[in-house]
Amino acid sequence: MSIHDALEAAGHSVIPVGIDRSGSWFVADSGVRPFRAEGREVDFVLPSGALVVGDEAVQADVIFPVLHGPRGEDGTVQGMFEVAGLPYVGCGVRGSAVAMDKHLAKTVVSAAGIATPRWIKIDRHRWTGDGSLIERIVSELSLPVFIKPVGQGSSIGIAKASSNEDVRSAVINAFRYDDTVIVEELVHGREIEVAVLDGPRASVPGEVVLAGGWYTYDAKYADATSQFVTPADLAEGQSRRVAHLAEEVFDHLGLNGLARIDFFLDESSGQFLFNEANTMPGFTSISGFPKMWEASGVSYPELCNHLVLAAIDRHATQAKLSTR
Repeated sequence: MSIHDALEAAGHSVIPVGIDRSGSWFVADSGVRPFRAEGREVDFVLPSGALVVGDEAVQADVIFPVLHGPRGEDGTVQGMFEVAGLPYVGCGVRGSAVAMDKHLAKTVVSAAGIATPRWIKIDRHRWTGDGSLIERIVSELSLPVFIKPVGQGSSIGIAKASSNEDVRSAVINAFRYDDTVIVEELVHGREIEVAVLDGPRASVPGEVVLAGGWYTYDAKYADATSQFVTPADLAEGQSRRVAHLAEEVFDHLGLNGLARIDFFLDESSGQFLFNEANTMPGFTSISGFPKMWEASGVSYPELCNHLVLAAIDRHATQAKLSTR
């Protein structure tokens, strides 16, 4: 909704399309706020990339996929747009897929020499639920730990485990969402985020400030006690350091377009630890990503317009690449 209004203000003609939980596509009524995935059904035709509504077909110039989580942020829908030959905002198939997988992202970033909290990967087919693996987790990471499905966002399926039985039940629950989970050590510190655009070019950092506990789904979307502050209250050298790290992560993960790179600032060591990369972060006008760019001198309408124009330019550049 916010992106729709910003792009229209910048002179673009925007067709809002919503996708419901069953996977059906609809043209959203722009006069109903918030937008709803209901109304006239839409067919997305491959390989032409046309949007067909009834007897009318519309060819979009560029797609702005404001989709989060599996099938929206993991390279799936990006691959569909590649097949259709359509420009789209955000990371490509490869970068989206690697960034979405918490284990792969941490592996790549660690190999590049950037610190991240210690973790242990567990595959469903190797999980027996016996005590040996849990004992290894407790021995190597200490309790409490966090259990996370590797390919989910918005803290879905994540749990904090403070006992052996908590670990067991949290792993079982995480397997509801993915065939692979990670168990990650607890870091005592602050949650620092950086917005990055192509270049890579980093914004000033921001900070997630919680009244207590950790950043659960409810804390992100339903709890008014959590807040996002930008610029983060950091020393100048710290701000430069975390911005540089964010640009490095963006580069090493093969990202383009945009991403929000999240870190922990370890209170004991003063070290920034890579947490995760979000290739389509929250994008309302009051979300963290736009707020960090606004604090860096880029307004919300300017940001939305920039991303659309950058997507068109990138598509034109890629079209010139040799295929044989």
